[in-house]
Amino acid sequence: MRRIVGWLDAMPHPPLAIEVAPDRVAAARWSRAGSLDMFAVESLPPGAIVPSAVEINLVNSAAVKAAVSKACHRLRSRDEDVALILPDPVIRVFVQHFEDFPRSAQEAIPMLRWKLKKSAPFEADETVISYMRQAPRETGVDVVTGLARLRIIREYESLAEGAGLHPGVVLSSSLAAIAILDDEKPALLARVSGSSLTTAIVRTGVLCGYRCTELPAYGTDLTPQMLLEEIFPVAAYYQDTWQEAIQSVRLAGLGARLPEFVRPLEEEFHCQVRSLLHSAISEGYVKDDALPLVDRELEGLVGWVLQRG
Repeated sequence: MRRIVGWLDAMPHPPLAIEVAPDRVAAARWSRAGSLDMFAVESLPPGAIVPSAVEINLVNSAAVKAAVSKACHRLRSRDEDVALILPDPVIRVFVQHFEDFPRSAQEAIPMLRWKLKKSAPFEADETVISYMRQAPRETGVDVVTGLARLRIIREYESLAEGAGLHPGVVLSSSLAAIAILDDEKPALLARVSGSSLTTAIVRTGVLCGYRCTELPAYGTDLTPQMLLEEIFPVAAYYQDTWQEAIQSVRLAGLGARLPEFVRPLEEEFHCQVRSLLHSAISEGYVKDDALPLVDRELEGLVGWVLQRG
């Protein structure tokens, strides 16, 4: 499959994954054959989680712990490895260009810490870093780096540990969902989750742009024009740098309001605009056994399913 999928395939893939979002906790288990075995979704009260790269996330930790415990109980999960899929604002993602980049992680990690110290809103010694190399547009090497504050990651890991699980892989939800994109041509993903918007552009396995921002409004107050204004910087950067237009747009997280946004985005980008998940179904990326996850709009878990399958 695509190179980003290859990067995700290099990770350990425990048969259990938990996706945490501002309004819910979802857990899924896969069989050894890679098909979805069972899943559970538990709702959270408003404000229980406030995703942030810096501040405490679990505002109502008792409610979140209870939701994780219920979901794990329904899946009969105990004393096993688990992948954690976290809200996008928790993990900062950067795409950087280097003319020369170290091969060894022992050299690469300090370089990235130094390079990104002004971009991270916390001290270098508090930072957890992961990275992957990818093909550049021209010469040199591009590096996709994910970084997060250790104590914030520990908040979420403690949820899994409290349920008797062993967290290993930690990934942001939109990075997991990117695997659903058909990126044979330049594809833009705009994904709304709570009050945040993640915009990503992928082209033949290369992550060309990524941005996670707070929306000026959300829910019924979000307008197509607001969404366009937030998407535009990433799209403009891509078109200026790569000298080509976006050729497909996929939307997620808008629920029943999706049709309101399709025509304005089609008029802006002059290409097809569709639901991320429904497009993936029609293109044959999603197996029938994963359709219950699609029905609940669990893009992160659906993307993770593709990595297991």
